[in-house]
Amino acid sequence: MVITQIIFLRWRRELQIKQKLRTTRQREMILEEIKGMCTHPSADEIYDRLRKKITRISLGTIYRNLEILVGIGAIQKLDGPLKRYDGNIIPHYHVKCTECGKIEDVQMEQFHEIEESFRKKTNYTITGHNLDCIGTCPECQRL
Repeated sequence: MVITQIIFLRWRRELQIKQKLRTTRQREMILEEIKGMCTHPSADEIYDRLRKKITRISLGTIYRNLEILVGIGAIQKLDGPLKRYDGNIIPHYHVKCTECGKIEDVQMEQFHEIEESFRKKTNYTITGHNLDCIGTCPECQRL
């Protein structure tokens, strides 16, 4: 929880100083909503949840603010046919169910050796990596 608060304060300071963007209540609520979810919500899911709290918020506002939050590193965007967002910006891996589409965080030590292998093979300066595993979740296996 302390890390989340530090990240939020850092995000807010960077947003105000570096990006010279006004911090809005809607943007703060979008960030709080994502950070408070254990799932990896789509923009539509965030909109549905926030619409109950802010009746005058539009889906366009959600999309614009999500892009700003991704741009400043406050959240992550997970690519795929349906864009999903992750409030956990600490490096971690994901596993995705090919049946129901659920995405879960996998907390484990990062494989930094893979970055060194890529650097040697490509001569790129590697700055990071993403790893997503796919499979069938336990709930779908029972079906």
